[in-house]
Amino acid sequence: MKKFFIILLSCMLLVPSFGNFFVYTSFKLNQDEISKTICVQRKMLYNTCNGRCELQKSLKKYADNEKKMQNNLKEKSEVVYIQNTITPTFKLVASITSKAKLFATLDDKPISVSIATFRPPSYFI
Repeated sequence: MKKFFIILLSCMLLVPSFGNFFVYTSFKLNQDEISKTICVQRKMLYNTCNGRCELQKSLKKYADNEKKMQNNLKEKSEVVYIQNTITPTFKLVASITSKAKLFATLDDKPISVSIATFRPPSYFI
């Protein structure tokens, strides 16, 4: 079922790009009928048009419709991109200052030096 919908949506996306192809194939399928009934030069003895004038008209009409659709989409896309943003308000918090010294200063000379080395307990070895 998912594959069917994927194929269907893909075809729907590709159909507008083949618009000129569809106009041309429908013209070729009905060219004899168009050249006998609709063509401007249908009453001439040596008709060289064969309905191509109608093909040009239909292609121009399709192109005009496509331009109108693009203009409508541009107008709609301008509306879509408008977004209201909410700016957050920040409060300033005073920093905490401590008066106590958290480190030792070595302003004075050391009184004694420790020569003993650290030995871990034997059960860690």
